[in-house]
Amino acid sequence: MQVMNRERPDELPEEEFEDEEELSSTPEPALDLGEAAPGALKAGIEVIADFARHLPNRPGVYRMFDRAGEVLYVGKAKSLKNRVTAYARGMAHTNAVARMIAETANMEFVTTGTETEALLLESNLIKQLRPRYNVLLRDDKSFPYIFLSGDHPAPQIAKHRGSRQRKGDYFGPFASVWAVERTIDALQKAFLLRSCSDSYYENRTRPCLLFQIKRCSGPCTGEISHADYQALADQARAFLSGRSSAVKQLLSERMQAAAEELEFEKAARYRDRLAALSAVQAGQDINTQGVEEADVFAIDEQAGQFCVEIFFFRNKQNWGNRALFPRADKSLTPAEVLASVVTQFYDDKPPPKLVLVSHELAEADLIAEALCARAGRKVELATPKRGERRDLVAHAQKNAHEALARKLADSAGQQSLLNALGQAFGLEKAPRRVEVYDNSHIMGTNAVGGMIVAGRDGFMKSHYRTFNISADTIAGDDFGMMREVLKRRFSRLAKESGAAPALTDEAEEPSPRVGEGWEGGIAPAHAPEPSSPDVEGGIPPSLALPHKGGEDALPPETIEPVQDAEDDSAFPSRPDLVIVDGGKGQFEAARKIMAECGVTDIALVAIAKGEDRNAMRETFFMVGKEPFKLPPRDPALFFIQRLRDEAHRFAIGTHRAKRKRDIKTNPLDEIPGIGPSRKRALLLHFGTVKAIQRAKLDDLMKTPGVNAATAKAVHAHFHEH
Repeated sequence: MQVMNRERPDELPEEEFEDEEELSSTPEPALDLGEAAPGALKAGIEVIADFARHLPNRPGVYRMFDRAGEVLYVGKAKSLKNRVTAYARGMAHTNAVARMIAETANMEFVTTGTETEALLLESNLIKQLRPRYNVLLRDDKSFPYIFLSGDHPAPQIAKHRGSRQRKGDYFGPFASVWAVERTIDALQKAFLLRSCSDSYYENRTRPCLLFQIKRCSGPCTGEISHADYQALADQARAFLSGRSSAVKQLLSERMQAAAEELEFEKAARYRDRLAALSAVQAGQDINTQGVEEADVFAIDEQAGQFCVEIFFFRNKQNWGNRALFPRADKSLTPAEVLASVVTQFYDDKPPPKLVLVSHELAEADLIAEALCARAGRKVELATPKRGERRDLVAHAQKNAHEALARKLADSAGQQSLLNALGQAFGLEKAPRRVEVYDNSHIMGTNAVGGMIVAGRDGFMKSHYRTFNISADTIAGDDFGMMREVLKRRFSRLAKESGAAPALTDEAEEPSPRVGEGWEGGIAPAHAPEPSSPDVEGGIPPSLALPHKGGEDALPPETIEPVQDAEDDSAFPSRPDLVIVDGGKGQFEAARKIMAECGVTDIALVAIAKGEDRNAMRETFFMVGKEPFKLPPRDPALFFIQRLRDEAHRFAIGTHRAKRKRDIKTNPLDEIPGIGPSRKRALLLHFGTVKAIQRAKLDDLMKTPGVNAATAKAVHAHFHEH
């Protein structure tokens, strides 16, 4: 369930009260309690009223906590006292707000200098804490940019994500990595810019393959002077900055001049560069005439769900679009959801000069002021009514409608498959979350376990997890690997079900952000980047929060993950069905481990390949049932095969990535005291690591730059194990 900012169902109108006597004399209207018990609601109102008595009449941000310390809601207020007092009066609440009040056991507050600062802090905390009753923008991927470095004589062009710490020019955002890579590919053909890293550049002694295929001008080996290369970089910078016509005109003039001088090969190169630039612009669907730089937001609502489509326009060029599906309460209007999405979207990225929205926002002036504060310059927020701007918004809204329709259709089809899966395995109801496990290794080396997750929205890739198999498990022991993976998964799940989690030594890496089913002890497959108050678009310096005590102290970031909301739209962190890839041995190993972890209420299924690995004759193992098969044309069987194949793909891909990293690791790196200089000296003297491994101690001691102690350490490393 979600609530939003002022003038929204959760944010009650701020009314001025002269004193507490006026508050106590105000009659309390009837309230539709919904699912909130009257006793709990009364207790929550008392808690809020007690806090409201001591609040100042100043702007700020408030947080509501339940009895377990979980953040229920984050809100901002022009006057903290008036806003929180309105909750205690019980006026105009929706059922969602009534439940939120009933669950409130504690509150914390942060005062700010202005309401704009309160709005900025609110959006930042919502993205960090992911409260259950706020509108949540569920998009953890940062948007890619094109980066043209400015700290090197030969600027590098590259794809970039994350904070902007390196000196140079950043062009974007682009809607997808594919759009960035396509554009960089064309720009390399047009301007012959290098894409290699600085270290690779510095160590070249002859041009690389990109120079041979005319994708780089070869500044690393002096094939082009730094002055001429800088001219190419300036042309690329001008093109990406919107001066594409001038650049194309310059190249066209040079092509004509070369042709007139009968230098046809040179003219052909200019022709190819012009064609590459035309390909960049032709691949951008719709471009603009009068809108130079803008983001266009349009929202659509169907069946109680929302979709926000965002188009990015930079330098009168369309740089792509992306559909976002925020989690929001059904009682909210599209304008209310859109206001929260716009505010949260620019929490970690600079806004453009113009932001166009499809609906009139209740707090448009305040949001525009907050965007100006983030950008450090003027930002216009508008709802166009006519002209080209209106056409852009209409185009985005059409895309939002189509994207949401596709998502609803996919969800309906996925739900029917989950229903079939529940029927096939005799479950009481269709599973909402299905977890599938598989392991991958080669002769026991680089062993990893993989967990994929599926729900009614399809494969939930943000919930995928990988497990590095520890050295305690015997190499090649498939049963032992499955036991280790499931023990780590379900022992953590058992702890989280009753208390706040604490990261253990089993953790592959800690979750960088709280919320939405991030289990400690399991490494995220695609971990999102945590927002940082230091980067552009973060919390203003004036809002730096104390780390200890006080009313303004933030709750620690190690609070327990957000539990499942009461509505059916929240994706659970606890599975309803577990599938392991394997036969009876894997099934028994999984069953025993789950029982040891106290997890006996989750259905467990093992799937064994059929004879001759026939994909239509799989055998299934379940507790209390004899091994069985499903009919060859059963839709549930095809769905299970898709789940198993996805788990297999994910586990193998993770194993290959780990093996590739290990192959790149030099055995000399494992020897204490061997740094880059001594490693280089050994390799130059012996040629290969194998030769170093076979070398005698006397030969090692004769290596220039290697002393006796180092030679003994190297010899001992390879001969005493």
